[in-house]
Amino acid sequence: MTLDLTAYDALSFDCYGTLIDWEAGIAAVLGPWARRFDATVTDEQVLVAYAGHEAAVEREAPTTLYPDVLREAFRRTGVALGFPVTDADADALGTSVPDWPAFPDSAEALERLQRHYALIILSNVDRESFAGSNRRLGVTFDEILTAQDIGSYKPAPANFAALQTRVGERGWTGRLLHVAQSLFHDHVPAQDAGLPGVWIDRRHAQPGWGATPDPRADVTPDLAFPSMAAFADAVDAASAAR
Repeated sequence: MTLDLTAYDALSFDCYGTLIDWEAGIAAVLGPWARRFDATVTDEQVLVAYAGHEAAVEREAPTTLYPDVLREAFRRTGVALGFPVTDADADALGTSVPDWPAFPDSAEALERLQRHYALIILSNVDRESFAGSNRRLGVTFDEILTAQDIGSYKPAPANFAALQTRVGERGWTGRLLHVAQSLFHDHVPAQDAGLPGVWIDRRHAQPGWGATPDPRADVTPDLAFPSMAAFADAVDAASAAR
């Protein structure tokens, strides 16, 4: 362990992939759609096909609201796979975020972590969609920063600059720890911004990157855990030993 977990006042979280199972949510729409045209296509194959398109839309149109990002990424995935995407198909994904499940350990882990830290969301989402996810997580976050608020999507540096500005306003500068699953969206830009990080490696038992693009950069988070529960256990242990 390279960090003293008792030295921080606040945790900033990625939401989708870390707290909410976005791969399950996306696959629930894209998997059945793809198998209408090819019964052999797996959910993992569809997620891999999808990954780069969402990131590209977010980079090209940073002020687009997340439901429309999902719609356009779905359409581009359809072109890439050679399968048609109707407006109804695109809407099914665009409106699906509130239906995406929380990971089974997220709510309980957040409740434990909130005993020790202020909790911040830094997420590639719009406010309305996040409200549906927040109900599944069961905690009141101290700060919520979305792509809609900032006008860009991670991994853009502006998102982490906005986070650091808000943290400075709250008096937590130098005592913030960023917690996320995605190396591409979070850990690479967070390290560039000088933030220490905890990797929640949700795909530790699976090869490949799934719905998350390859980070294509060397990045080593300060700590890594296979789940939010394991991270909360470590925090509780560090606090008890203090």
